[in-house]
Amino acid sequence: MKWLRLPIVLVGLAVLWAVVAALAELPPYILPGPLRVARAIGAHWERLLGHAGITVLEMLLGLVLGAALGCISALALAYFRPARQWLLPVLVASQAVPVFALAPILVLWFGYGIGSKIAMAALIIFFPVTTAFFDGLRRTEPGWLDLAHTMGAKRWRVLWHLRAPAALPALASGLRVAAAVAPIGAVVGEWVGSSAGLGYLMLQANGRMQIDLMFAALLTLAVIGVALYFAVDASLRRALPWVADTTVPAKQGD
Repeated sequence: MKWLRLPIVLVGLAVLWAVVAALAELPPYILPGPLRVARAIGAHWERLLGHAGITVLEMLLGLVLGAALGCISALALAYFRPARQWLLPVLVASQAVPVFALAPILVLWFGYGIGSKIAMAALIIFFPVTTAFFDGLRRTEPGWLDLAHTMGAKRWRVLWHLRAPAALPALASGLRVAAAVAPIGAVVGEWVGSSAGLGYLMLQANGRMQIDLMFAALLTLAVIGVALYFAVDASLRRALPWVADTTVPAKQGD
């Protein structure tokens, strides 16, 4: 029954989509029905697959780069007090600038190739990973730290053997958020300037009034984003088996 939930939800959304399109009597160039979009997927599946491969590569590389930079920054903020005093305000202030506004600058610096899209995805992923991991490093059990100091453990040993392992659940939460927002960075970069990718295909289809193809690219992107999130979630659950699921089970009769 557990594996039937997702197909049931998808079928329900498709039915709701068809009902809304039929009752609203919107023309296909405004809201194409699910059958029309399905036909577009069948007619252009090779094209969709090719552009999807570029977007997936941008998302994965951006996820790896952003997560790595976020972990390094969080460790530096937690371990070095001068870095925390100087870099933390800069990190917070940087979020006042809309990330989307930086996309044209990244394209100017890294060109119209895959580099600017990876940089955009990494920039969006960087902040949630850094803040989650840094918050986990700061919330280590005080009793463990007192015991380590009593036993004369050095700072780097405390960091490696106590604080970093204790912060892994928080890091996992940050990585889940990063997986959810990774498509945003890749697609925004493709919208600003590119020659391939699902974002590029959506712009081309919109300009040619191929709305069914645009919806097909959007659905493909949604499937990729959901698959990436669940893949990261499953990997983290396997890598951190000792982290219990604290979700409160529903009582009978609720």
